[in-house]
Amino acid sequence: MVRFKFDESTCKDLDKALSLEWLETNGTGGYASSTILNCNTRKYHGLLVANLKNPQGRHVLLSWLEDSIFLRETESFFSGCQYPGVFHPGETCCLTEFRLDHFPQFTYEADTFRIHKTILMIHGRDRVLIRYDIERCESPGVLRIKPFLAYRGHHMLSKQNMYLQTNTRKIRNGFTITPFDGMPEIYLYTDVKSQFYHSPVWYNNFEYRIEKERGFECHEDLFRPGIFEVPVKRDSIVIISATLHHRGDGLERIWAAETRRREREASRNEKVASNYADDEDKVHVLNLIVSGQQVLVKSPSGRPTIIAGYHWFGDWGRDTLISLPGLTFCSGRIREGIAILISLGAHEKEGLLPNYFSDDETENAYNTVDTSLWYFWAVQQLLKYSGDIGAVKSRMWPVMKRILKAYMDGTVFNIHMTENGLLHAGDGDTHLTWMDATVKGTPVTPRWGYPVEINALWYNAVCFANELARRFDDHEYYFRDLPARIKESFVHTFWMERESCLGDVSYDGFLDRAIRPNQILAVSLPYSPLEPSQWKGVVENVMGHLLTPVGLRTLSPQDSHYKGRYEGDGPARDAAYHQGTVWPWLIAHFGEAYLKVEQDRAFAKSFLTNLIRSFVTRHMREAGIGCVSEIFDGDLPHRPNGCISQAWSVAGLIRLYTLLNEPCSERIPPRKLRARRANG
Repeated sequence: MVRFKFDESTCKDLDKALSLEWLETNGTGGYASSTILNCNTRKYHGLLVANLKNPQGRHVLLSWLEDSIFLRETESFFSGCQYPGVFHPGETCCLTEFRLDHFPQFTYEADTFRIHKTILMIHGRDRVLIRYDIERCESPGVLRIKPFLAYRGHHMLSKQNMYLQTNTRKIRNGFTITPFDGMPEIYLYTDVKSQFYHSPVWYNNFEYRIEKERGFECHEDLFRPGIFEVPVKRDSIVIISATLHHRGDGLERIWAAETRRREREASRNEKVASNYADDEDKVHVLNLIVSGQQVLVKSPSGRPTIIAGYHWFGDWGRDTLISLPGLTFCSGRIREGIAILISLGAHEKEGLLPNYFSDDETENAYNTVDTSLWYFWAVQQLLKYSGDIGAVKSRMWPVMKRILKAYMDGTVFNIHMTENGLLHAGDGDTHLTWMDATVKGTPVTPRWGYPVEINALWYNAVCFANELARRFDDHEYYFRDLPARIKESFVHTFWMERESCLGDVSYDGFLDRAIRPNQILAVSLPYSPLEPSQWKGVVENVMGHLLTPVGLRTLSPQDSHYKGRYEGDGPARDAAYHQGTVWPWLIAHFGEAYLKVEQDRAFAKSFLTNLIRSFVTRHMREAGIGCVSEIFDGDLPHRPNGCISQAWSVAGLIRLYTLLNEPCSERIPPRKLRARRANG
């Protein structure tokens, strides 16, 4: 099955081709990634980016290969690079087709040859294989491969230096090198007879155009240990391996084993997608599930978790819990979801769950108010899709009780339940909610005090605790009168009668009346602190001000603080991050709320289905191919931005598709809510 395909017209359009990125992952947080021209445009691109245990974190080891075929005294290149003002190889790039199915594939063609190149990461291993199938070759030629090493943390850039050890050690059909003390040895070799010529040299001033656009340092020096030359002819097959764990297994056997594993995964995913009646939806769901698998990983310590996004995000607790239902329970991976919940719950401390796991998992960041509350919601989703009450009682209920007690009694960051039942968090210097961007240490969107979604999540958590306490006969954690008190205080604090929607945050007696998407959770969550008659106003306001074809804006365009484009240097982007920028992960919560208020179920499903189909059809062929981006501009044409593969973005789309494929459980009887196109 060819999931995505780009023809020669796209491949020859330099700007377009350099905007299309592919991603191959290995299930441990490592990856290979570049553009379809195999020209790196980010410092995060590389052919072997490993998530190491020692030294800790992701490292770009093998940056790229300059690969070419020398035939009849003419050299034709299969990859490119950018120097200031110069793109190499210029007009001689012979890429005619890019395909993505189980792995990225490239076709190169000229009058004298036709060659297929495929890149494959091995699951659970720090190994990448690059395969060349010589389909047509008019005369014997030479495949020439120049490996370029970076050997640095993936947030950094390498510069020519005197500390790199240039010596290589010969192995069969290749070499091994340990460029720096304390860094792993890398093995590069081919599966057929080849010659490696040791000729160490630094290449200076590679330029990464996207880093330049983002206002970051964008020039790098890379080290080339030498050159491979492999004789080829028609029907030749050449596989080159770059690995940190060299074994004697044949590369063809490794290739075949990984291909079979992916075919099994594909069959498993197709079974989930077969639950959808419409053929278009089956394709979209399958593509989303495959995309979601990229972020399901085991950390170097073996802990099951979710990478928040590629290329630069790590292991984030909030993102994991918001993403979990879509990536696991809705994707036929119940056991994996349970394992992640258990693992995350084991790290509870003072009622908080980690917002971020450090590379060595010893200095995790406990600095959010909502991560622990999302844990309750994730467990609700587990019960909805699996009914595994035994796992909840034995492994998750004890964690939930500790969270409840800490939040009621008070814990760090001034997080505590006040007399009116609402949850207070933080002060003017903290940023404890998901809208946590800062500029020069100052929160862009101050949301301390009583944030609306935090208290919607709090109400949902308390009500769910009551439900479980009754089921488990746990009288200590049955809060008879508390839900009603929270509900009354919630409406009194946040409801804006004139606007028929909710304010965003209350602090020091002041209600921020900005129209933001956080209020949608007060409708979408399983337990709502609003009366059903109030749901409609929230949904209509979110639809009218915030809904776009790619998700919800973070601020109404009518607000004076609205920023419609996410661009510029770091501070400029951070200032726009939650001030109008669109986030796709919210689309599932909007859809869930919309299904609750729309009386005409067929109409609601049609509206949401068309919305999500249009999104997936267009977007998965731009930016990260087969991926869902982190964010989009609030203004037309809603350019994708941020990470090319974001966990909660793809998870939200999967979950919305799942909701559309099941009966609506909650609706209210008022007049049909008229769906209208959002601004832009």
